[in-house]
Amino acid sequence: MRIGVVTFPGSLDDRDAQRAVRLAGATPVALWHGSHDLEGVEAIILPGGFSYGDYLRAGAIASLSPIMTEVVDAANKGVPVLGICNGFQMLAEARLIPGAHTRNAHQQFIRRDQRLRVENAATDWTNGFEQGQEITIPLKNADGRFIADDETIKRIEGQGQVAFRYVGVNPNGSFDDIAGVSNERGNVVGLMPHPEHATEPGFGPDTPAAMSSGVDGLTFFTSVIAASLKIEAPVK
Repeated sequence: MRIGVVTFPGSLDDRDAQRAVRLAGATPVALWHGSHDLEGVEAIILPGGFSYGDYLRAGAIASLSPIMTEVVDAANKGVPVLGICNGFQMLAEARLIPGAHTRNAHQQFIRRDQRLRVENAATDWTNGFEQGQEITIPLKNADGRFIADDETIKRIEGQGQVAFRYVGVNPNGSFDDIAGVSNERGNVVGLMPHPEHATEPGFGPDTPAAMSSGVDGLTFFTSVIAASLKIEAPVK
């Protein structure tokens, strides 16, 4: 499977996402923000970082990049798209997922290994998890507070579009402890934490078993491979 990772001016985690794709057994394809060519990829990742310096709003300028025309079109046709941190913000700005993001409630940048609960294990990017499973994924953001109006919150909660929820502590003041959401179809998922930083023993979050041994993030990438093959991903 070929999975595209888009690089924008200010992207920080595009190479990490490419490595995660490779560790999952797929082929990463580097895509450029200024291109209109998706190069025939079967899934797309919008990585974390500070695209365009977060000017105007985080993800706002990047959502208008040339390649986003193709990303939006592909997503509407069912191609799996994952937005991580800044990529999550881009998806919201492009209206591929509901909600928006503002400055963290405490007005500070935060970095922590964050516990999450899987609320929807039926999307293209989460089918390898169990419903209600708790995982640990690194988090790092300054504009990570997920917000939406009351009607939107009620709708996405009722339709199962909340993909992940913060557990133990809400690190940024997100409404309803929401850490990630999906579109109605389930092929587009965005989340604030960084699964690409929890894919390889020795480089992930700490676990009770050993320091830096957490690999919960790898399941995001094996899930989309399984979805593309129309098979059930092994549950971790």
